[in-house]
Amino acid sequence: MPIFLWEGKNRKGDVQKGEMEAPSADAVRFNLSRQRIVPTKIKKKPKDLFENVSFLQPKVKQGDIILFARQFSTMIDAGLPIIQCLEILHAQSENKTFKVIMKKIKDSVESGETLAEALKKYPEHFDDLFVNMIAAGEAGGILDTILRRLAAYMEKAAKLKAKVKGAMVYPVVTLSIAVLVLIVILVFVIPVFQQMFADFGGDLPVPTKIVVALSDFFKDNIIWIVLGIGILIFAFKKFYKTPKGQIIVDDLLLRMPVFGILVRKVAVAKFTRTMGTMLGSGVAILDALDIVAKTAGNKTIEKAVYGVRSGISEGRTMAEPLSETGVFPAMVCSMIAVGESTGAIDAMLEKIADFYDEEVDQAVENITALIEPFMLVFLGVTIGGLVIAMYLPIFKIAGAI
Repeated sequence: MPIFLWEGKNRKGDVQKGEMEAPSADAVRFNLSRQRIVPTKIKKKPKDLFENVSFLQPKVKQGDIILFARQFSTMIDAGLPIIQCLEILHAQSENKTFKVIMKKIKDSVESGETLAEALKKYPEHFDDLFVNMIAAGEAGGILDTILRRLAAYMEKAAKLKAKVKGAMVYPVVTLSIAVLVLIVILVFVIPVFQQMFADFGGDLPVPTKIVVALSDFFKDNIIWIVLGIGILIFAFKKFYKTPKGQIIVDDLLLRMPVFGILVRKVAVAKFTRTMGTMLGSGVAILDALDIVAKTAGNKTIEKAVYGVRSGISEGRTMAEPLSETGVFPAMVCSMIAVGESTGAIDAMLEKIADFYDEEVDQAVENITALIEPFMLVFLGVTIGGLVIAMYLPIFKIAGAI
């Protein structure tokens, strides 16, 4: 169905603009008249030449999904029907890609599908957790509450992810700049000094000889070095895509001295937050554990969660198999056991998640504080060492003069 751009005046004489999907311009004129708007201009919206080129279209970000859940919740709470809510969300969406998705979801719901079934067609935007919670909300008649919980969950999850990324940015950027400076010095600066030393003649100090040899090695083999690094990165990515590779790398991440602590705390926070949100929304515990395992992001954690699921299916509590995994801290298992005994497991999981969110904050601060002196020492030793090595012959010549 074509989309028309319209312009008109309301009863007060104010100029209004918008777009409307309709079979013809006459249909647009009729719909506007029902809204007491006198159309002055109606024209068909021109087609986007690149609408079928996926990589040129804007990506749907998590912020778009969060806004969708927040606005949808508010409209459902106000008593608007789902179809009308989807129409409004489609009309006001600024992201072209998401606008198209909203239109297709609305059409699916109009054709008789449930909202969960319509959302399930877009797994890259609405994951299993989102779809299952929507299904639970529709079944329990608490869709507005579920959407509100989903928005809150995604906001906290995005905040947690941003904290971890923030902890990684500083060392990665600093190390990258340091390596770049070292390469520039070795490839471009040291050859200039080398030529100057050759003109002066005489025997060079040992540190200077080492630096000159290193510079010659980089100049002669720069292509092979870059190619080797590229092959190593490619091989690592291929290895990590294999089931065995994922298990080995993810297990090593959890065992790392400093970053392993952060990874473990993030995993606990994510597990408890997701489980608490899903159980509080009425999702069955086995279904919730299945979804949590799939979205864990770490094969070791995923294996542990599936072990917990298997234990529960055999009639055990959650806390017992959870403590046997050796992945989750004893405090977490004890608090979950208390939650199960009092019948408030979802509330207890939320409390644990809030606690571990703060623990992640502290871990990020600790890592930053620990990395800074190491980075300063690294920069001082490498770049400072190169500079001193290149100035030693100058000092020697000056002393001889």
